[in-house]
Amino acid sequence: MEVITIKKLVSEAQCYEAIRTLRWQENVSCPHCNSLEVIKRGYHSNQAFRQRYECKACQKRFDDLTETYLEGHHQPLSVWILCLYFMGLNLSNAQISRELDLNKDDLQFMTEHLRTGIDKKKPEILSGEVECDELYLVAGHKGQPEKVREAGREPRCRRLKGARGRGTLGCGQK
Repeated sequence: MEVITIKKLVSEAQCYEAIRTLRWQENVSCPHCNSLEVIKRGYHSNQAFRQRYECKACQKRFDDLTETYLEGHHQPLSVWILCLYFMGLNLSNAQISRELDLNKDDLQFMTEHLRTGIDKKKPEILSGEVECDELYLVAGHKGQPEKVREAGREPRCRRLKGARGRGTLGCGQK
């Protein structure tokens, strides 16, 4: 009896169609010059559902994954989509690697790559009144002794005086 995994339930065709729908809601545009004058140029030679295009304006060729974080990897798109889905369910890397039948090191690379891609796509700009807890500020001129001299104050001692394990004593105290 054949074991059916979730990996077999998601097809490459569905994944590429979802990518096209998310990336180009209305019309396909060139990622190089943003022109809408694009013609279809068949499918990728290794991946049957990966549509190729050519821009009439800049004459460059591209496909569904050009200039995305899913471009240039050896794993099929369905594996990347399922990995992203499992990450959304907060499964551990060990669980995801077992479910997708992948090496744990390959899966670690995939999850790190997806996380950095998600972070770079979602910039956070703070405005107005911002409240922070446990804020750490570096004050003074750490690592800049010439600035300390210009400010006219005594430099800090390199080591604290006092016995180990008995708290710290300020500089110069004995």
